[in-house]
Amino acid sequence: MVSAARTAERLRVELEQYGVAADVHEGYGLALVSVWVELVVWTDGRWFRWRSGRTSTSGRPVYAFAPASDVVTAARRVAHRYGQLRRVHPCPPYLAGEGS
Repeated sequence: MVSAARTAERLRVELEQYGVAADVHEGYGLALVSVWVELVVWTDGRWFRWRSGRTSTSGRPVYAFAPASDVVTAARRVAHRYGQLRRVHPCPPYLAGEGS
């Protein structure tokens, strides 16, 4: 099995194909790909999971899943969610290089 950190790094690199910058953090057998506000992808090396943006009837967040063996599809789905979140949480002007 591929390590969680290596799997997360593969996703980070694949996200670059969509113009999505991300950071990888690892520890305790898990790795996180920090993408944007409300978008962190968790992996154990076998699966990716992230909040889908939906809420269950009981009020809990619904998670999206993708097998770590299909990084291309996972990256496409994460990039789509990123696009949704960028519309809700645009980049602040000071991070976008606009003003001080």
